[in-house]
Parts: sequence; C-alpha cells; structure tokens
Amino acid sequence: MLTGVRIVFLGGDARQLEVIRKCVELDATVSAAGFDKWEAPCPGVSLEQMTVELLSNADVLVLPTVGCDDEGNISALFSSERLMLLEEHFAALPPHCLVYSGMAKSYLRGMCAKHSLKLIELLNRDDVAIYNSIPTAEGALVMAIQNTDFTIHSSKSMVLGLGRTGFTMARSLQGLGASVKAGVRKQEHYARAEEMGWKPFMTSELLLHVPDVDLIFNTIPSMIITAQVLSRISPHCLIVDLASAPGGCDFRYAEKRGIKAMLAPGLPGIVAPKSAGIIMANALVQSISDEALIKGDE
Repeated sequence: MLTGVRIVFLGGDARQLEVIRKCVELDATVSAAGFDKWEAPCPGVSLEQMTVELLSNADVLVLPTVGCDDEGNISALFSSERLMLLEEHFAALPPHCLVYSGMAKSYLRGMCAKHSLKLIELLNRDDVAIYNSIPTAEGALVMAIQNTDFTIHSSKSMVLGLGRTGFTMARSLQGLGASVKAGVRKQEHYARAEEMGWKPFMTSELLLHVPDVDLIFNTIPSMIITAQVLSRISPHCLIVDLASAPGGCDFRYAEKRGIKAMLAPGLPGIVAPKSAGIIMANALVQSISDEALIKGDE
C-alpha cells in the first residue's frame, strides 16, 4: 500500500493513466498536472495546475516515460497547456522527494544532481525492459506486415543486437516461421543464439550477411546500418529500427537507394499503452516500496 505517500504526476500519455490508477488504487494521495483534457479521470485523483506549491508537498514526482527535453518541456498528451520544468520547480521539491522517469536526458539529470534529488529511470530496470520488449516486438511485427508484400513465415529475417528487446524480437520471428539471423557483439550472445536455433554472426561481419535478407530489425543504438551496408541490401528489404533516436541506420542513404527504413522507438506506448502503463505502474510501486524499506533500515 502507498497510504500517506503524496505523488505528483506531470504530463504523459495513455500509459500514465494506468500508472495513476494503480497509485490511487493503492491509497496514495495523487495529484496530476497536465491532464485538463482527460475526459474521464479516475475517482481519487486531484487534477491541478502545475505550481511551485504543488511540487513543494510531493514525496514522489512522476514524469512521462520520456521525461523532459533539454529545455525542460514535458510532453502532455492530455493537456492544452504547455508544461515546463524550471529550476524553481526543482528547488521547490522536498529533499526526500523521489523523481521518476522512464528515461532522463542531461537537463533532468543535471537539475536533480544540482538540487540533490534522487532520480530513478524505470527503463533502466531489467524487469521493465524485458516486459516492454513484448509490445515492442509485437509492434515491430505489425509494421513489418503492413509494409511488405510477403509473409514473415519463410522470410529471411535479421535481428541486430541480442539484448532484452533483440532476444524477444528474434524469438517472435522464429515463432512465426522466419529463418532468423542474429547479429551479436558478445560471445555469450553468439552461443545463446546458436542454442536457440538462430544463425548467429558477429556484427563486425555484417556486410557478409545482408545481401539475401528480407527483414532487418535493429536494436543497436549506434550507426551500424551504414551506407556501405545499405549498398549490399536488396531494395525489397524492410528495415525497422527499434533503437533510441536517432537510431542505427543511415536513413538518408536508405531513401536514396529506395530501401524502406523506419525508425520506431517507443512502440509500447503506441501499440499497447494499457499494457505498457501497467508495466510502468508495477515497477513504480515496487520501487517506491523498496525506497521506503531502505529508509526504514537506515
């Protein structure tokens, strides 16, 4: 239970609604700013304007999955007003306040450090990343189906990177009957790919493995699908780049060659906001509980 915990939410998308509902359900005192267009707010949440006074009473501040940009702008899908986190807002937060975001850019990290606030990035948690890999893979498959004229079954598909998202992506392709190649950078991932029945190769040898591929799903957040690589890819190949923006593909050269390449970060919040919100809600509640236990043990 979160009885007595004062949680302030600032902005967000449909995922955040699920997080708010979970916190209300667990008896937290919940206020939310940036939700003036929420048509049917759940009972128990207080819709507020973003003010210094609101933040001064927060035990927990919850920002959207993408946090804020490097000017402090907060994405607020359910608001007609612009939300900005300024230094005066950080200064108003109590020293014990926990600041949560899915991920954080340098502005948010810097402000929290300057004001000695604990910042917790939920997407850095292994459990969140693994659970999120499920809607990510499902969304990537939808994109592949919608943008090709052949089946995934019997296709020659490639996954670059066998981290938490890449592993789920490769397993999903295999389940649909694709022949899966896996580009890896670690020997342990090579061994795991081979054990799973995929065809592993080291990414340093990518050029040798792309000419006959129908689908490429990239999860590596650095330039790996270069112009040189693209020059050896068949024009019918579809590239779905799942890495964080700006991705790992030379999109300009792909377009020049007539290869369809699509950057698709943040798929959980697009294709399955309810499920993605529940994932974030469970992680948030667990983290708040853990922090309380830590304080009690000190």
